[in-house]
Amino acid sequence: MLFGPMPTSREPKPVRRRDAASPPSAARVRELLEESARVQRALAASAAEPIARAASLLAEAFGEGRKALLFGNGGSAADAQHIAAEWSGRLSRERPALPALALGVNPAELTALANDYGFERVFARLVEAHGHAGDVAIAISTSGRSPNVLAAVEEARARGLRTIALTGRGGTRLAERVEVALVVPSDDTQRIQEAHLAIGHVLAELVDAALFPPA
Repeated sequence: MLFGPMPTSREPKPVRRRDAASPPSAARVRELLEESARVQRALAASAAEPIARAASLLAEAFGEGRKALLFGNGGSAADAQHIAAEWSGRLSRERPALPALALGVNPAELTALANDYGFERVFARLVEAHGHAGDVAIAISTSGRSPNVLAAVEEARARGLRTIALTGRGGTRLAERVEVALVVPSDDTQRIQEAHLAIGHVLAELVDAALFPPA
C-alpha cells in the first residue's frame, strides 16, 4: 500500500451542560421578542425623520442614475448584502432594478486588498474603485467604531459621495461623519442588528414608493 489506513471519524463529544443550567422556556422567548419589539418602537419614535430623509436621498440618487454602496463587518456585512439585494432584485413588487452593491463580498478581492493594504483599508479601496460623486455610501456598524468602516466613509466624503450610517446608540464616531445617521437606541448588538434589517426594509419600501408609485 502506498498510503496508510484512512483515519476513522471520531464520534463528536457531547456538550456538557452545567448542572445549574435551566432549559429554554417560552417565557424567555417572549421576553427576547418583546425586547426586540421595544427597541423597534423606540426607533420609530426617535428616528422616523432621519430614516425618511435617508430614503429621499437614496431615491434622488437612484433617480439620477447613481448607485448605492453598502459595507460592514460580520452581521453588518450580511445586512449590507441583504439590503443591496432588495434594490438590485425587488422588495415586494415588480419594478426596474436599482444599482446597489455590497462591498467586500468577493473573497479573492477582499483577501488581496487586506494583504496589500491592510484590513482597515479594504472598504476604502472598494469605494475608490466603485464610487463616484453623487453615489450613496451606506456604512453599517453596530458599534460605530470599526476602523475599516470609518476609513471608507472618509474616502466616500472625499470623493463626493452622499453618506448614510446605520449604527447603535454608542456609534457617535460614525454618526458624526455622515450626512444622515440612523441610530438604533440600544447598546445590545443583537437588537441593533435586528433593527438595522428593519430599517433596510423600510428604506427599500420608501424608495420604491418614491420612484415607482402605483398607477
